[in-house]
Amino acid sequence: MKKIFTLILAVAFSGASGAALAQSATPLGQFKDWGAYVAESGGGKVCYALSQPKSSEPSNVNRDPVYFFVTSRPGSGVKNEVSVIIGYPYKPDSTATAQIGDTTFTLFTKDDGAWVENAAEESNLVAAMRRGATMVIKGTSARGTATVDNFSLSGISAALDRIAQECK
Repeated sequence: MKKIFTLILAVAFSGASGAALAQSATPLGQFKDWGAYVAESGGGKVCYALSQPKSSEPSNVNRDPVYFFVTSRPGSGVKNEVSVIIGYPYKPDSTATAQIGDTTFTLFTKDDGAWVENAAEESNLVAAMRRGATMVIKGTSARGTATVDNFSLSGISAALDRIAQECK
């Protein structure tokens, strides 16, 4: 559990020590396939909902754990920032995609992370997550391996509602 907190918080808090922040992370609840958490930093509260894929392809590729999360940092004016930690370095200057139903969102990549390319689309992605049943993340590793990660969206609405309640 501490490894998850360290990973998530290291990404969620720029410039802060993930290990130190991990000690202050508090679970807010598990909502089916999504967990909700809160932590304190110098900038105030940070809340996030996170999940791991139900399946990943190809299955024979050696990767670090994969996490998709939605982060709110009210002290910085950030609400429902979407990101993914993919478990390998992305191919430089590549994009990834998040697909929910017939709708596809483009993600820009840097190192092992990806974020919504057009920030104006972020709320549309979150709304699609609330309505959808599954989400597919596709990307290409620095070695050229195409990967597909399948996430369940069961519980995302409750997890997002819980972090919104905590990080008003």
